[in-house]
Amino acid sequence: MLWSAFSLGVFAVLASSAAAQQDGDVSPPSYPSPWVYGGAKDWADAYEKAVAFVSQLTLLEKVNLTTGVGWEGEACVGNTGSIPRLGIRGLCLQDSPLGIRFADLNSAFPSGMNAAATWSKDLMYARGQAMGAEHAGKGIDVQLGPVAGPIGRAPEGGRNWEGFSPDPVLTGVGMAQTIAGIQNSGVVACAKHYIGNEQEHFREAGTTDFAYSANIDDKTMHELYLWPFADAVRAGVGSVMCSYNQINNSYGSQNSYMLNYLLKNELDFQGFVVSDWWAQHNGVASALAGLDMTMAGDQGLASGDTYWGTNLTNAVLNGTIPQWRLDDMVVRIVSALYKVGRDPYNEPLVNFNSWTLNTTGYLHPQADEDFTQVNFHVDVQDDHATLIREMGAKSTVLLKNIKGALPLTKPKSLAVIGEDAHDNPGGPNACSDRGCDTGTLAMGWGSGTANFPYLISPVTALAQQAQTDGTTFTNVSNNYALDAIAAAVTGAEAAIVFGNADGGEAYITVDGNAGDRNNLTLWQNADNVIATVAANNPNTIIVLHTIGPVIIDAYKNHPNVTAILWAGLPGQESGNALTDVLYGKVNPQAKSVFTWGKDRADWGTDVLYNTTSEAPQLNFVEGNFIDYRHFDAAGIEPSYEFGFGLSYTTFNYSGLDIRKQYGSFYRPTKGTTPPASTYGTIDYNPADAEFPAGFHAVPLYVYPYLDGPLLSGQDDMVPPGSTDNSSQPRVPAGGAPGGNTGLYDIMYIVRCKVTNTGTVAGTEIPQLYISLGGPTDPKVVLRGFDELQLSVGRSKTFKYQITRRDISNWDPVTQNWVVSAYPKKVYIGSSSRNLLLSGVLA
Repeated sequence: MLWSAFSLGVFAVLASSAAAQQDGDVSPPSYPSPWVYGGAKDWADAYEKAVAFVSQLTLLEKVNLTTGVGWEGEACVGNTGSIPRLGIRGLCLQDSPLGIRFADLNSAFPSGMNAAATWSKDLMYARGQAMGAEHAGKGIDVQLGPVAGPIGRAPEGGRNWEGFSPDPVLTGVGMAQTIAGIQNSGVVACAKHYIGNEQEHFREAGTTDFAYSANIDDKTMHELYLWPFADAVRAGVGSVMCSYNQINNSYGSQNSYMLNYLLKNELDFQGFVVSDWWAQHNGVASALAGLDMTMAGDQGLASGDTYWGTNLTNAVLNGTIPQWRLDDMVVRIVSALYKVGRDPYNEPLVNFNSWTLNTTGYLHPQADEDFTQVNFHVDVQDDHATLIREMGAKSTVLLKNIKGALPLTKPKSLAVIGEDAHDNPGGPNACSDRGCDTGTLAMGWGSGTANFPYLISPVTALAQQAQTDGTTFTNVSNNYALDAIAAAVTGAEAAIVFGNADGGEAYITVDGNAGDRNNLTLWQNADNVIATVAANNPNTIIVLHTIGPVIIDAYKNHPNVTAILWAGLPGQESGNALTDVLYGKVNPQAKSVFTWGKDRADWGTDVLYNTTSEAPQLNFVEGNFIDYRHFDAAGIEPSYEFGFGLSYTTFNYSGLDIRKQYGSFYRPTKGTTPPASTYGTIDYNPADAEFPAGFHAVPLYVYPYLDGPLLSGQDDMVPPGSTDNSSQPRVPAGGAPGGNTGLYDIMYIVRCKVTNTGTVAGTEIPQLYISLGGPTDPKVVLRGFDELQLSVGRSKTFKYQITRRDISNWDPVTQNWVVSAYPKKVYIGSSSRNLLLSGVLA
């Protein structure tokens, strides 16, 4: 229950308030932790039900809902304690952002990165809804996803693929649509990892005394990293997971400025904050700083110790943590359940077990206790394979296509080359949490994975198509058999060669890559494989399964390379989805969600791999200028720009029309909140909080009971103002979930006409960019897009409503959004550098 040295140092040296300008060096204190009070209209009903529920709970029952029972304590990766008196089971929190981890009879969906590459709001929503339905079908309460952190600051980041894009708007749309889909299926979504979680190296203390500190200035925080979390909160997300790392030298789980001020006050977040697993570093400090639930509940893997549980009960009984703060934690948790239509009194059974795929096993696996049926093998897949195949195809970016290479039309002969086209000999789930790079790559590794029910490899689907067409088919899987590869592709009408680049979470190292990628080249000798194929076949088609950009300029400019496709991480229907594109059953619509540079230095950011500091400092000195914003500002020509993607047809843009709207005047939020409330009466008799006589405590299981005499409070460790339950001033930039409602006033309506001028039906993704005009602003920033399906010769109108937020900058001095006096322009086109129409926003 002690404060970290960094937190104490902050209190000692800072006299500034939470509203002070931030330079990225420190996080000032912000107390008390804001309480929910039913003021957010979309949450009012859920709040009212939650208050009624929480008011009847005892102290121990309230603590039980905030604290995990420990790793492998029960069936899910995260389990809170239960309320036996009311017949209410503990909550089940389960990975991952692309499906159910550690289960069977579930689907393996495309990655978040692939969902973004479709640029289809409908498909993003459908994916979220399908994933939510599968989680609901297994009895899961909280799906641990989607991901906006990492956003993708450095292309080498190992977990970038779990999120959507280095662009905050595209990521924000992906977050909002996915959350809506998940929660409309009756499961609480968990937006993660909040915030600055941009690399895997040094993300936790271990090789260094402290996890790295992501040092982010206030303007960059608002305009880039916080932006998609604002969209998540506005979409009604029920939970936010804090990150392992420090932010401005204070850990995410106890950073009062990030949790209390930005998230709960400025963004008016109504749900609960949960720690990443073992990311909590203390008890009292994290509670007062805004943490509402701790996972996995134990202090370290299978330690049996806890910062909360027993210690939280003790802290409430001795007065260190006021009842209103505990009540707010629990009301937030229960409100999130009611918000998505769940009823604590009528929760479905958890019908799977993360720790065994067998039918029987231990109810408490860590302790090897209570052997019973733990897996009921409920099939939740429905017809989701159809959606997964559609998304896999529509997220495949066609980067190059010359000499009529694609689509293929019954070629006489076809050679398919590369390990990445083939199956893992041990099966798609042979490596735990996908922690290897063997066979075709369809998801990265780590906790963001799911078991494949099956995986259709490219060679399987292409061989079947070849058999249907009567095409002579050859294939080589060994990436080091270069002579055999040369022989196989010589004379073939087309040669399709595959390469991949993998990455994932830090607890797994693959081929020397400790989560983050060591380089931006292809893996498993694939660069040499591609060079060999291109040297021996004049119709070489390259397919890439990667977690982000790789250096491909040599392939792009090779005269024998006629087509390049990026298929990303497409999930279980990988081969079928790719074949649909290669043979023209699906006309590509995907656009790249990141920039492809020619050299590693082109991105201007990188992972910190080595340090002599015991407190590594990751300084985000580039500010807003990551990915295409950096390339534009530095005048660097990419191989392929952000938003780029070809089609089998062509499109024309015309008729730009800009109509100014007269939205209401922007009004900073004023006034104060109601005072904090308590719900129910707490029994402050320590004897009533002890283990009941004769109670059997499961070993290593985390309980709320006192395990010894009541410890006295430590008032000197309680930050000033942190227990204040009086009315608090409202933040000018806040006032509603997602921020001040005036940010979403419509300022302009922009339209243009898009026409299919080609010979086949296709889908175009018009993209709208804005120049904010200031000398320190990016050249352009994405603000809107749409998905227009067009038959040959037909036109549709692209329409986007520009909001005040779209044309605003964050002002660290006034701590609010402002529309600067600099001239602003709007651009519409097919990529960030192919901007075909432009006009002034007068």
